[in-house]
Order: sequence, then C-alpha cells, then structure tokens
Amino acid sequence: MDLINLEEEETRKIKAVLVGAPEADISELKGLVDTLGYEVVRSVILLRMEQNPVYGFGKGKAEEIAALSKELEADIIIFDFEISPRKQRNWEKLAKIPVIDRQEVILRIFAQRAQTKEAVLQVQLAQLEYARPRLAHSYGDMARQRGGNFGSKGSGETQLELDIRKIREKIQQLKKELEQVVRDRQTQRKRRERVPLPTCALAGYTNAGKSSLLNALTGADVFVEDKLFATLDPTTRKLQLKSSVKTSGDEKGFAANILLTDTVGFISNLPHSLVNAFKSTLEEAQRANLILLVLDASDEKAEEQYNTVVKVLEEIGAENTPRIIVLNKIDKLTENPAQLAKLSSTFPDSVKISAKTHEGFQQLSQRICDELLGKEIDCVIPMEKQALLNEARKTGIITEENWLDDGIHIKIKGGELKKNPRLSALLSPFSENITEEKEGQGGFKKKFGSDW
Repeated sequence: MDLINLEEEETRKIKAVLVGAPEADISELKGLVDTLGYEVVRSVILLRMEQNPVYGFGKGKAEEIAALSKELEADIIIFDFEISPRKQRNWEKLAKIPVIDRQEVILRIFAQRAQTKEAVLQVQLAQLEYARPRLAHSYGDMARQRGGNFGSKGSGETQLELDIRKIREKIQQLKKELEQVVRDRQTQRKRRERVPLPTCALAGYTNAGKSSLLNALTGADVFVEDKLFATLDPTTRKLQLKSSVKTSGDEKGFAANILLTDTVGFISNLPHSLVNAFKSTLEEAQRANLILLVLDASDEKAEEQYNTVVKVLEEIGAENTPRIIVLNKIDKLTENPAQLAKLSSTFPDSVKISAKTHEGFQQLSQRICDELLGKEIDCVIPMEKQALLNEARKTGIITEENWLDDGIHIKIKGGELKKNPRLSALLSPFSENITEEKEGQGGFKKKFGSDW
C-alpha cells in the first residue's frame, strides 16, 4: 500500500464536478467554487430536467454523473440549482461522496469570510437554518435512540431528534445575540445622527469594486480582493464633497461631509436565509438617503447583474431610495469601446468611473452633491449671525460667498427644505427660496428628515 504524503494531502485542492440546469451559464458557480478554494475538474450541463422524485432528473443521467465523478476522483458534486434534502441523501448514497448545491457554496464562502461578531452570528444562523432539514443525511441509522426502556417510560429520542432539538435551541440563542448586536448598531447609528450628515450606501453585485471605490473616495483601508464576497461587514466612512467657491473674486475649496457606507455584495439567487440573516447589515442601504448602484462595466453580464441588485433592493425595502448608477472599471474597456457604448445606451444617466485610476470622480462627486444637497439657494446672513456659516459648511456646500455692507451673501447647496430640513430651518429667515418651498413640502420631512 502506498504511503500518503500528509503535506500534499493537506494542500491538495478539493476536486469538484459541477452540474448545471439546461441552457444555464455556470460561469458564476465556477467563480464561487474558485473563491471557496475548490478545483473544478468537470462541468456538466443537463439537456433536460425530468420530474424525478429520486434525483431530480433521469436515473440514467444520475448514474452517469456519479460514474464520471468516480473516474475523475472527484471529492464533491455541486449543483447550480437547489436540491431538496431527500434528493441530496439519494445522491450521496449513489455517488458515495458529498453532494451540495449553490446555496451551500455561498454559505461556506460566507463562513470563511466572516470577521466581525455580527457577521459570524449571521452566518451561523443561516447555516443552521439551512442544515436543519438536511440533518438526516448525516446519519446512516435513524433508529439510534438514547434513554428510556421499552415498556417503562417510552423508547426515548433518536439521535436525530436530539440533534434537531439542539439546533433549534442554538438558533434561538443566536437570534437573541443578534438582537443585542442590532441594538448596539442602532446605538452607533444614533451617535452618527447627532451630527446631521446625509448618508450614501454603496450597493452592487459582488466583486463590482465597491470596497475599492470606498477606499479611493475616503482613504479607508477596507480589505479588497479580486474574489467574490471579499468583504461581508458594512464599513462607514466620512466623505468630503469638494466644490470650487467664488469668494470676492478668490477661489477657495469648501466641502460638505456625507457618510458613505459599503455593504455586502449581492449575487443572483442569493439564499433567502442570508437575506434574512444580513437584514441588519442591509438596513444601511435601506436607511440611506442615496444609493450608489455600482456595476462592473468590464463584465458582459453587467445588465443582468443590475437586475439582480434591483431585485435584492426590492426585497429589503429600498426600491424607492434615490440612486445613481455607477459604471466602474472603465479602465479595462480601453480595448472594448463597444461594451462601454452599449452600457452608456442602456444606462444613459450613469456615471462612468475607475476606482483604480480615479477617472470620473469629479463628475461622481457632483452627482452625489446634486442628489443629496438639492438645488442652489440664495441667502443674506446678518453679520451678527455669521456663526451660521459654520453650520452651513458642515452640511452643505457654499458655492459663492461675498461679505457686503448689508450682510454675508451666499449661494448654498444643502439648504433646500426637502434635502436638509434642519439647515433649512436655520436659514429660512434669511432666504426667500426656502420660505416659498415650505408650502406642500411638510410630508417629505418625515421620510428624509427623521435621520437628521
């Protein structure tokens, strides 16, 4: 018998056979499996899906895939579509190796990438919710029992029943711990809301470059890697929107501050258990005043990815939040202008940028400014009220400032009632624009002003 090289065995990649539905593109599943660290040895696309309660499709095709896996010495079979617990047990009996679906692959990736306490708890909860109906395939003998004597006090619980009860208790415990984490996050949010800054969330398909964009815009140090789901935890940083200002003929740079938050990446067929588990994280996108929907312009499936992101935003209740479509990675399209032209036609109001070269950042900053701060208004502030300028500079952008005999004449973005109720209330005695807007605008304050 050959001796096993332990070092090679430890470093050897797990070999996987992928199975996709008819006419399906499993390139995304390949990316997920690669992120997980597995090696794809063969991909099989089914010609048809039969209504078979045993394997999900014909027995002959199932036996063919099982034989192929044995021939290739595969360690696991991965389906690009969801398989029921019963079919999973049948497949493992047939192939004699583990069999999982796309949903479990995503769960395993999340388990690898979770860093903070909140992310770890969320992943554990999603894993247990997924594993509970599939627990039976871990046992060969379902009749094993513990405790009790026949004829006395009952036959006792089977090992499966004991483990299911333990999982149920663990799920309740995790939910309580997550509730506490959510309360802590709400406390942190309240602290941020003491300073009335608009919030902007980065949302998009996984690996679209959201974390790179956050780092480039704010100087943050969020972990970045060219793999799916490189980051799971939301990160919030302060961003200054700079503007050229005319002050008595001189040019000066003033800035308004906003809070920019990076969120977990989305993916097609994102497991509902994960959407529910990461609800507190995704609330950052739900509560934001503006969403930057980031797309990878170099990906030919950018339009499909956009539809996926929009669908997830609808699931979390953020479908009505104002958004800007950001086409990222345009530096990769220098040799493919047709792709950029196609996306420009599909998304005519999009902003084209490169988080790597910082191309398009000025235009993006201007768009964010317009969406969050609204239109420009004129104010004449008395000299004795010049302290209002500090407040105006914190939450708005002063585009023009002139100190004259009758007061300080400014043009400001951010004082519009529907965009910034707090600042507009301070400036309203000194601006006719705001006074005129007050009528009929009260309903908007409940939606936007609750965050100020």
